[in-house]
Amino acid sequence: MPSTLQDWLAYIERQHPKSIEMGLDRVREVAVRMGLAKPARRVATIAGTNGKGSTVAFMEAIAREAGLRVGAYTSPHLLAYNERVRIDGRQASDEALVAAFVEVERVRGGVPLTYFEFGTLAALWLFARSGLDLAILEVGLGGRLDATNLVDPDVAVVTTVDLDHQAWLGDDREAIGFEKAGIARAWTPLVLGDDDPPASVLRHAYAIGAPAIRAGSDFFFETLPGADADGAPVAWRWRELGHALDLPLPALAAPVQLRNAAVAIAALRALDVEIPPEAVARGVAGADLPGRLQRFERDGVEIRIDVGHNPQAARELAAWLDARPITGRTHAVYAALADKDAGAVVAGLDGRIDGWWLAGTTGAGPRGQSVEALAARLPGTTAAQGRRCVDAPAALRAALAETRPGDRVLVFGSFHAAETVLRALQGRGSEAGRDAGV
Repeated sequence: MPSTLQDWLAYIERQHPKSIEMGLDRVREVAVRMGLAKPARRVATIAGTNGKGSTVAFMEAIAREAGLRVGAYTSPHLLAYNERVRIDGRQASDEALVAAFVEVERVRGGVPLTYFEFGTLAALWLFARSGLDLAILEVGLGGRLDATNLVDPDVAVVTTVDLDHQAWLGDDREAIGFEKAGIARAWTPLVLGDDDPPASVLRHAYAIGAPAIRAGSDFFFETLPGADADGAPVAWRWRELGHALDLPLPALAAPVQLRNAAVAIAALRALDVEIPPEAVARGVAGADLPGRLQRFERDGVEIRIDVGHNPQAARELAAWLDARPITGRTHAVYAALADKDAGAVVAGLDGRIDGWWLAGTTGAGPRGQSVEALAARLPGTTAAQGRRCVDAPAALRAALAETRPGDRVLVFGSFHAAETVLRALQGRGSEAGRDAGV
């Protein structure tokens, strides 16, 4: 068997001919052989087009501030696989992950598992041995046929429903919503982050008797009067019938993080666990997640790194840019995978970018593309006329060479772009980091 974590990751990548294979039969068979049952006293499963990772981060931070022992399973990772499995606020060690992979391999008996399925079983095995009060599971793709749906949650969450992964989930919000609503269980709360969720989600909830708890109908959130020196609000209110909480703003940037925090609070309240108001406040203010408008500065130029990669995420980035005007110019480094709607993403930022820098993602594997291929998918756009670079670190380096203090550079378009640029900025020792010069 492989010995190191990196050897194991390379091994499990080869255990299924496809990187994505929807369905639960194979992974359920292995889970039964492993004796996997409920991984914690309470379980929350989080699906959605955008906002899943942030909602998990808020739930985890708040619950831990309340004294609960929490496990969180998320994907994809940015810099290290260990990020995917957190127990009591700490990333799983290489040794723990290797032990879990060994157990999956020991019992699977030749059943082909995808990379994500292998990792999900390993995470559930670790959680079941950790005495958790709460396990929070982030869906990988869709919901109904995702490996995380092996587990019956005590609360299910659908953060948002929008267009992404259409090849697997369907061509419109109704079809995609039905797939995501598949994590709901009969007579178990289903928290919905959209003010106007697809009818397919509501129909499914009604059909199985899952009480829907809806943003804008059953819980509400709004900023409170008062502002800091830059004119930004400093506090907000979460409320439902008969209950309200006045809270500090999230440390995570972007207006949408208020909604993600509100959804997290609604989900925890639906679990009926004791969460003191001060724990909610500390958790909201302290939750952190890399790659979500993560800030750096170089010679007076603000750099923001974001994993946003679909049209809805682009609209949220546009809302953040509108809310945070600067005196200088805004440059965008855009590096998308080949299966994303690049035209709709660029349109979502229309009129807000002063200079475009396109970058290739060939290092991302089969879903990557060259910068020329990306530009060819953006005919007639300002972005297509922008500068072209082999990858995101090279594009950031070129963009910084043409900026001045007071300017901003937004790097976005894929987890791959965020990873490579973070490695460069943080000097993590990768080839990209050594050569980026930033």
